[in-house]
Amino acid sequence: MRVLGGMTAMAFALAPAMAAAQAAPANETWVHAGRLLDRPGKAPRGASTIVIRDGRIAEIRDGHAPAPAGAKLIDLSGRYVLPGLIDSHVHLDSDAGGVQALVENIESEPAVVAYRTAVNARKTLDAGFTTVRNLGDWTGATLALRDAVAAGTMPGPRIVDAGRSISTTSGHMDATLGVAEDLHAGIAEDNLCDGVESCRRAIRLQVRRGVDVIKIATTGGVNSRIGAGLNRQIFDDEVKALVDTAHLYKKKVAVHAHGADGINAALAAGADSIEHGTLLDDETLKLFRQSGAWYVPTLSTVNGYLERLAADPDAYPPAVLEKVKWRIGITGKALERAVPAGVRIAFGTDAGVSRHGRNADEFALMVKHGMTAAQAIEAATVNAATLLGVDKDVGTLEPGKAADLIAVEGDPLADVSVLTRVAFVMKDGRVHKSAE
Repeated sequence: MRVLGGMTAMAFALAPAMAAAQAAPANETWVHAGRLLDRPGKAPRGASTIVIRDGRIAEIRDGHAPAPAGAKLIDLSGRYVLPGLIDSHVHLDSDAGGVQALVENIESEPAVVAYRTAVNARKTLDAGFTTVRNLGDWTGATLALRDAVAAGTMPGPRIVDAGRSISTTSGHMDATLGVAEDLHAGIAEDNLCDGVESCRRAIRLQVRRGVDVIKIATTGGVNSRIGAGLNRQIFDDEVKALVDTAHLYKKKVAVHAHGADGINAALAAGADSIEHGTLLDDETLKLFRQSGAWYVPTLSTVNGYLERLAADPDAYPPAVLEKVKWRIGITGKALERAVPAGVRIAFGTDAGVSRHGRNADEFALMVKHGMTAAQAIEAATVNAATLLGVDKDVGTLEPGKAADLIAVEGDPLADVSVLTRVAFVMKDGRVHKSAE
């Protein structure tokens, strides 16, 4: 009896410790999802429980498992949960266009640009986009914000940044276009290159700044203030020098290109993605398939153009307006060819031309021009994560990955427009937008 009594006493003594062992750590969060699209491209799950520890997914259980004592419970049982969305093409430093953008660039001090960049980043995160690839700004504000977000000192999406975009002199990235000549001395031109050695140096200057990815242009652009068209504006050896040098430093290359000749030159040189890709020919589709490069259609630009023109018919100078009208009329035709051809497609909006915080408007345009809702969502999660090189951390919801997730009312696979109304946003296990 004394032994039994001793065991009983020991059990009572150990009870608090056993209860503590069963309690959840203070940094553990349990999420009850009504339905869960944990791996876009595959079938969704029903009611599920996501267990999050230290900002990462620890496990996913079927059904709504009761949270242990001490764990934080987030009830999304009435909502559809999916991975945080990814926009592969944004410009966080501005929301302006046309003549307004030119004036803004001249008037804005670097500190003003920095605050504007932070505001646009927060709009993007609130819209459910927890990761973005920023393809060009002038001041370095986005590079600085990237580091602040990574350190947890500023709210915003995870940022993959390209620094200053590169083109030849008088190409799409030449910021002196449309500016009086006597002002050129105050405009940075280290992103411009002419000839092989010059192009190699332009890449190295951006690498020195600490960029994650390289952005170049092989054709003219819609918003360029020069009437040189939208076809190729660079030689083969220059394109090869740009791509080869970037790859030497293990940096992927995103290529602004509209005309098929410029697209094909970039793909032949080994580009990793084509941005816009407005005109595709048979050779383009062949090169896409052979190279495995990604196509980022950026259809949302038309929304920005139409809204600005509705507010001000003179929003764009004549040389630009002609190209804007052309882009509005042709947008989506290339995607209609790319989808059945098996081209790999990643989601990107060119936000900054279109409005920040309305990135999800792109989904309806992708579906309108040949993609299913499931394909469009996969493009904004799995595909975009692979393109950006962050697929080990984001793009799907599975153990070991960052707890980046969003929740919406309704089924996005049935109606993709519900993604324009994101009710809940979590990034790295931290709630940034509550559904309550």
